[in-house]
Amino acid sequence: MNINIEIPTKLSDITLGQYKRFLNIQKQTEESHFLNAKAIEIFCDVELKNVMRLKMADFDKITNKINSLFEQKPKLVQRFKIDSVEYGFHPQLDELTLGEYIDVDTYIADWENMEKTMNVLYRPIENKLKDRYSIKEYNVDTSENLLAMPMDAVLSSIFFLWNLGIDLSKTILNYSEMGEETNLMHQQILAENGDGISQYTHSLMGILQDLKISPN
Repeated sequence: MNINIEIPTKLSDITLGQYKRFLNIQKQTEESHFLNAKAIEIFCDVELKNVMRLKMADFDKITNKINSLFEQKPKLVQRFKIDSVEYGFHPQLDELTLGEYIDVDTYIADWENMEKTMNVLYRPIENKLKDRYSIKEYNVDTSENLLAMPMDAVLSSIFFLWNLGIDLSKTILNYSEMGEETNLMHQQILAENGDGISQYTHSLMGILQDLKISPN
């Protein structure tokens, strides 16, 4: 029996929603062949009964191709489309509101709610001029729309935040080594922020380890 399977060739072929479905299966079993079969079912959009009919050589080949996609370290995806709506990465992260920051900080390490983090970072584009654009205001009720976003955007934004956290930590370390001339109140603020950034980067590290990707 011939089975036609469309194998994803890049991370953008896989959605956040599909990846979350796979993670839910992964929590229930550690049996590798079954997990790989479910990965093909979910990411290739083929019925499980047809996956079971694959020759082992073909099964292994498809599995390796899918696994290799998650070993990539994509550059930050600035824009993508879901249906006819174009989304853009937040162009000014330093202007996040307190509520937006809290949502990112709360959900960034929680795959069950990853779309809520992405809902802060990626928004529908309102106006665009060449490479510059503005995005809509944050709407907490639109997070489910981001389940259809591509995984390269998800992972690239996680890497971006990881690197941003490392850069901020280095800056804070440099300030903390300035000595007695540094204002004591300023040092205290930096120390408090440094703890938060440290926890934040540890959360991101956990995500990368779940994906078996090294941040280095």
